[in-house]
Amino acid sequence: MITLPTLKAAAGRLPTARLTALAPLALASCAYGESGDSAANSSVGASEMAAEEMGAMEITRRASFDTPWAIEFAPGTSILFVSEKEGSMKFIDTAAASGSGRTGTVTGVPQVDFGGQGGFGDIAFLPSEANAPLSGRTIYLSWAEAGEGDTRGAVVGRGQLMCEAADACAIEGLDVVWRQAPKVTGRGHYSHRITFSPDESHLYIASGDRQKLEPAQDRSNTLGTIVRLNLDGSPAPGNPFADASGVTQQIWSYGHRNILGIDWDAQGRLWEVEHGPAGGDELNLVRRGANYGWPTRSYGDHYNGNPITDHSADDGFTKPATYWTPVIAPGDMIFYRGDMFADWRGNALITGLNTQAIVRVEIDGEDAREVARYEIDGRVRSIDEAPDGSIWVATDEGSLYQLTN
Repeated sequence: MITLPTLKAAAGRLPTARLTALAPLALASCAYGESGDSAANSSVGASEMAAEEMGAMEITRRASFDTPWAIEFAPGTSILFVSEKEGSMKFIDTAAASGSGRTGTVTGVPQVDFGGQGGFGDIAFLPSEANAPLSGRTIYLSWAEAGEGDTRGAVVGRGQLMCEAADACAIEGLDVVWRQAPKVTGRGHYSHRITFSPDESHLYIASGDRQKLEPAQDRSNTLGTIVRLNLDGSPAPGNPFADASGVTQQIWSYGHRNILGIDWDAQGRLWEVEHGPAGGDELNLVRRGANYGWPTRSYGDHYNGNPITDHSADDGFTKPATYWTPVIAPGDMIFYRGDMFADWRGNALITGLNTQAIVRVEIDGEDAREVARYEIDGRVRSIDEAPDGSIWVATDEGSLYQLTN
């Protein structure tokens, strides 16, 4: 565990390095590892475009953490909150990230079921509270929770962030508002990314298939789905299957595998990026009531080599906007909105785990295409945009980096 003095001292001596373009490469798929999958399929054009941009960009290592899983700026502030997978939470004031920035710990966090892909998960704040004092804000968290008989599932909780000291905050009144159902054996594919609708009336949660496959086509459970809820966790009115017999009222879309990135574009449309099996990572435009096909259809194959039928025009499933074979092993995703990288505005920035890169994707209507890839030193787990438009990423190895132009 990194103590606060260690974190502060480390931040002051971390080096600055130039970004480098990711050359095409092929890595072995990982059937059971933390990444889910791996390998890059960068085109020559994408690599050349990335290389042309290198001269104007720098990547600087700002701090170190213990296996960070999510990073999230509190809206309207320079304070970046970090969840550490084993069950702790920290923050850093990035306005003075050269080493003198305020760092601290957050207490009152939940007990997590750590192991495999499970542990502490996502962090989310209400954008409408951007002008409120940091202390007293609403905070949402996700984590893996143990059940009976060696079972586990993702949960989301809501509490109040109280920051009464410069180097310490606490979460008070943390209550679980949603549980993935059912709890099952194994420690993979929780997903549990959190986002709010642009009007902040609804809470959307990515719920992975927990490596159980067939439940993603069974609407009586929430495995392999995106759920749409009221902010208190109750099913939202207008969900597509609310009146169907034997179907959970929470589901917004289904047929998903392992969603690790979810965000809204400038038009107010929801997108998600998910792991395929051996091939077939997908970027999807999320539609109400849509079935994305997993595990019946996929552009990848099972890890043992058994084929999965590819999508076809008449298969009845919603097709991805783009997909990757070999895979990119996504960890997180944002749509860039800032000014520092003005040419990227409206692009999706997707982090890569075994690819160790940020993948930049342009959106054209309902289609998408990769345009560049930027190598990072480490398995890139999470990404967020700072108020000044700089980009911050965290790696599984523990590094927190800032990209500037």
